[in-house]
Amino acid sequence: MIMKRILAVLFLVFTQVMAFSQSKPLYTAPLGVQAYSFRKSFPNSVEKTLDTIKMFGFTELEGAGGNMAPEEFKKLCDARGISIPSSGAGFEQLQKSPDSVAMRAKAYGSQYVMCAWVPHQKGAFNINDAKKAVEVFNSAGKVLKEHGLTLCYHAHGYEFQPYNNGTLLDYIIENTNPEYVSFEMDIMWIHFGGGDPAGLLKKYGNRWKLMHLKDLRKGTAKDLTGGTAEENDVPLGTGELNIPEILKAAKKAGVQHYFIEDESPNVMQQIPQSIKYLKSLKE
Repeated sequence: MIMKRILAVLFLVFTQVMAFSQSKPLYTAPLGVQAYSFRKSFPNSVEKTLDTIKMFGFTELEGAGGNMAPEEFKKLCDARGISIPSSGAGFEQLQKSPDSVAMRAKAYGSQYVMCAWVPHQKGAFNINDAKKAVEVFNSAGKVLKEHGLTLCYHAHGYEFQPYNNGTLLDYIIENTNPEYVSFEMDIMWIHFGGGDPAGLLKKYGNRWKLMHLKDLRKGTAKDLTGGTAEENDVPLGTGELNIPEILKAAKKAGVQHYFIEDESPNVMQQIPQSIKYLKSLKE
């Protein structure tokens, strides 16, 4: 009787191990990182920082580092097998000189241009700010499309001010032209502002083209400022966010590129942890 129970337990363990070993990895996209993660090391040496990025196994980079011409920076990345599918632009740059933004992005070899902030009074993003954003994004997005590029707004969490039956983020998404404007989801900032990353991915589908992967320390106080202490940025899988649920929704939505972004003071320790966690996930 005891032997039968032992054999039954062993069989159960064996089948579970086999099922896990045969399951597919959840994260299958190229490994990407946001250049801001290395903001403290790029000024010291662009080449050494890119060597570190390569060492971690990243093959995609969003943005750039140092005060280097785009063509020169791209050459350094190319030499290390790193592409730059997305580069950044400020709101005022998009407003005043979208053609210049487009030329710079093309020099990097980018397909996407992301804008991470809409100017507004701290903690007081309002409908007028949202309307201005819609106007600028639609106009600049049209110019970028003429250059073969896609504009993506990187929501930062302050857009969750209530408006009508939704939020100001809903207003921005619903009033920008899908032909000219797409979006980048920073899952931590969406969560920090009170949004549901997986829910928004399901709601707006392929409007989301890019994603920042990051996690928030458990118990962190949240608000609508779009900012928190650097120490609250923790390795993927150790914070509050349900990363597997978000990745599954992102796959269905058709997100094109994923970038780990680590704003903490412990980048060299935390990034390897985040990579290991991503690679451990199974469908």
